[in-house]
Amino acid sequence: QVELAESGGGLVQAGGSLRLSCAFLGRDFSNYVMAWFRQAPGKEREWVAVITAGGSTNYPDSVKGRFTVSRDNLKNTVYLQMNSLKVEDAAVYYCAAKTIRMSEYEYWGQGTQVTVSS
Repeated sequence: QVELAESGGGLVQAGGSLRLSCAFLGRDFSNYVMAWFRQAPGKEREWVAVITAGGSTNYPDSVKGRFTVSRDNLKNTVYLQMNSLKVEDAAVYYCAAKTIRMSEYEYWGQGTQVTVSS
């Protein structure tokens, strides 16, 4: 069984930075693909970053160059460093996990709120 717990959200001014953390509670963290998603009120959930078990990363154009995902396999934690935040980045941010065998992300955290003021 896997549990995910995000932290690090909060209020930041546009142009500022935040670092989100996602603690992975379970076994074999290093075997999991980890991703970050976000959902703003009235909008669909949006993928914002992924890091594979091998450490490869990918981002959509909307955050590329501003967000950086990383993982610490000793701490069973994945991070999302968010720089140059924009008002439109405000959302609830979720981390998710799946193994390479899973077609969908099977495990989700409860989310952490990010608010960006202008």
